[in-house]
Amino acid sequence: MISKAGLAVLDALSTGREATPAELATETGYSRAHLYEVLNELLEGGILAEARGSHNQRRVRAAEHPVTEAYRTLRAEFSHVDWTGVLSPATLRVCWYLDRPRHVAEIADRLGITRQGVHSALSPLKYRGMLSRSDPEYALREELSPLLAFARTIVQHEHRSRVREIAPSATIVWCDPKRALVRVQTSADTEALQAALDWEMTGLARYAEYGLQFFLAGEPPFWYAPDEELIPAEIVCHTLRVDSGTRRVSYSMLLIETLDIDRETLTAVAQLYDLKSTVEALYRPLHGDFDDTDDLPVIIPSESEYMALKEQYGVD
Repeated sequence: MISKAGLAVLDALSTGREATPAELATETGYSRAHLYEVLNELLEGGILAEARGSHNQRRVRAAEHPVTEAYRTLRAEFSHVDWTGVLSPATLRVCWYLDRPRHVAEIADRLGITRQGVHSALSPLKYRGMLSRSDPEYALREELSPLLAFARTIVQHEHRSRVREIAPSATIVWCDPKRALVRVQTSADTEALQAALDWEMTGLARYAEYGLQFFLAGEPPFWYAPDEELIPAEIVCHTLRVDSGTRRVSYSMLLIETLDIDRETLTAVAQLYDLKSTVEALYRPLHGDFDDTDDLPVIIPSESEYMALKEQYGVD
C-alpha cells in the first residue's frame, strides 16, 4: 500500500515535472534518507521513472502507470482538496468498501481490524463531507467515484506487485485489500506459487480433495489470503470467477451437492465476489428445476447432462 510519503511524492510529481530527491525532501518535509527509500519503492513498482541530469544528478518523474493516471484524474477533478492530508493507507483500504452503503462492522470484518480502526480511517472523509450516511452505513458520495477508482487501483497494484515478484506471468482475477485470486500462464510460475508462503491453489485444482478429479486445461488459479482458511464456498466462487461457462457451472453444482454446501453460507460468500445472483441460480436446478432457465445469469446444463455427470462421478 502506498505510504503517506509515497502519496506526497506522487502529488508533487503529478503535474508531469521532474524533481531531484533533495527538492522532493524540501517540498514534502520528509528526510532525504526516507525519501530515497520511498523513491526506490515507487521506482520498483513502475509508478516513477528515473533519469540522470547534468553531473549525473538523479531526477524522477511520474511514469505512465494506472496509479499515476488514477491520481491525476482525482487531483484534476478535486484540485481544491489536499489529498496528501486526507488519505492514508488505512483510509484507502476502507475506501475500497465504500462503493455502496456498508456497516462499519462489515468493513471491519473484511479488513480484520476493529470498528474503531474503521472509524479512525473514515474520520478525514467525514470531516470533509465526503461520505453519504444512512445510519449506521457509510458510502462515498456519488461524485467521488475518482477516489474509489484511485483506492482500487492502489490495492490492485499492491497485489500485482506482490505476486509478480514470485510469478511474472500472474494476472489478477479478483481482489480486495487483503485477498487476491490470480491466474498464471506458465508451469514455472505455478511451481513458484506452490512453493511460496501464503499462496495456495484453488478452483478446480482443489476438487480432487473432495473426490472430484477433473482434467485441468492450463494452469490452476491461486489464492492469497494470509491466516485465513480456504473453505468450499470460496472454492466454488473462485471456480466461477475464473470462468462461468457451462462446464464450470456443472462442476460447481457437483461440489455444492457433494458437500451439501448450505445455500445461505454460499450466497453470503458469493456476494463478496459479485456472484450472488449466479450462485442463487445454481440452486434452482439443484432442487430439481431445470426448466425455464433462460432468464438466469449463467447457462445451466440440461437435466440429462447433469445427471450423466453425477453418475460419472458417483454423486448421489
